[in-house]
Amino acid sequence: MGIDIKSDKEIDNMRQAGRIVATILEILTERITAGMKTKELDTIAEREVVKMGAEPSFKHYNGYPASLCVSINDEIVHGIPGDRVIRDGDIVSLDFGAKYNGFHGDSAVTVAVGKIKPEAKRLIDTTRDTLNVGIQAARAGAKLGDVSAAIQTYAESQGYSLVREYTGHGIGRKMHEDPPIPNTTYAPYGLNRGTGPVLKKGMTLAVEPMLITGGWQVRVADNHWTVMTADGSLSAHFEHTIAVDDKEAEILTRVSYD
Repeated sequence: MGIDIKSDKEIDNMRQAGRIVATILEILTERITAGMKTKELDTIAEREVVKMGAEPSFKHYNGYPASLCVSINDEIVHGIPGDRVIRDGDIVSLDFGAKYNGFHGDSAVTVAVGKIKPEAKRLIDTTRDTLNVGIQAARAGAKLGDVSAAIQTYAESQGYSLVREYTGHGIGRKMHEDPPIPNTTYAPYGLNRGTGPVLKKGMTLAVEPMLITGGWQVRVADNHWTVMTADGSLSAHFEHTIAVDDKEAEILTRVSYD
C-alpha cells in the first residue's frame, strides 16, 4: 500500500481547498430550511465553489451527477440532490468536496432542520463527537487501526452502530487515495487496534464516521448511488480532512485557523 506523504507546500494547497469546503458547508448550514428542494442546495454549493476559484470534486466523479451529496434521515451518504423537499424535523447530511490548485478537501456535516426529535439530536451530537475521537487518535506513530478502534469504541459505547462497508480515505491530488480508513475493527471491513499502516507526519486523511440508530446493515437505492440504512433507522455523518502531525492532527476543513 503506497501512502503519499505531502510536503508543506502541498498541505498548504490542501488548507486552501479545506477552507473553501468548510465555508461552503457553513453557507449551506445557514441557508437550509424546510420547504427547500435538495437541488437548491446543490446549486448554491456549485455557484459558491466556482466563485472561490475552485471546482467541485464530486461532480462527474465516477459518474456522480451533482456537486453535493444530500442524504436525509435514513439515507447515509451519496444522496443525489433533486426535487425532494426538505421537511421540518429532518436531519440532513451534507457532504462536499472541492479541488483547488490540484488538491482536494472533503468534509461532511449533519444538520437539523426545524424541530427534531431528541433521539435525532443525540445521534447528531454523538456522531460529531465520534469524529473528534477518531481525529484525536490520528497522530504520527499510531497505527491506522488505532483510529478505527477509537471510533468504534466510542460510538458503540453510546449505543450506536457504525457503517462498515463505507470508509474514510486518504486524500490529496486524488479525491480517494490510500489508505481506506475503516470505522470499525470488524472483519472483513475493519482494522484491529495496533494493526495497519503506521501514520506518519504529512499523511492527509479524510476521517468520516457514519452512525446508525439501528443495525449496521445498509442497502443502495435504485439510483445506484444513495446508501440507506437497511432497517430504515436514522443515520448521521460527519467528516474532516486532516493532516497527520507529531502531536494533534491538523484539521484542514475548517473556516478559521488560530
